[in-house]
Amino acid sequence: MRGGALPPALLASALGFALAFAPRRAIAPGVAVFAGVATAVSFARIDPAWTDAIFYGCWTSVIVTALSVHLPRTLRLRAAVLLACNAGLWAGAVIAAAGAPLDLAKALPWVLICLPASLLVSRGMGIAIKVVASWLVAVSILAAALPTLTPTPGYVGDHME
Repeated sequence: MRGGALPPALLASALGFALAFAPRRAIAPGVAVFAGVATAVSFARIDPAWTDAIFYGCWTSVIVTALSVHLPRTLRLRAAVLLACNAGLWAGAVIAAAGAPLDLAKALPWVLICLPASLLVSRGMGIAIKVVASWLVAVSILAAALPTLTPTPGYVGDHME
């Protein structure tokens, strides 16, 4: 879960699910802001000491974004764009810290899951999107907690180094 493409792809999916519950006029600006911010931030130089904090920020952003599908009211345009900006920031930061430029190309298309998801929401089957978004929350909690709960090879330095 520390690879360069998977965390941003999960974040893009969470944003796609959130945009499915937003008004249709918020989808295009949300996708554009997410892609633009993620691309811009992915070219930043990140100090390796910040990598763990960036991953925690990414997982927290996945949780908040995925939980937004459970709000009692739909997202407004401004809230959808702010959510997309936040998601783009953390997705780009993860790519800059632990990924390659090709990882961004792998992760960005996942935000387009908003198109079939919004179709389900408009047909009254939004509960399916809420279930999958809740699954993303559970995965993100585990991914954030795993390195601190069970230090395994690959997460911390080996004592033999």
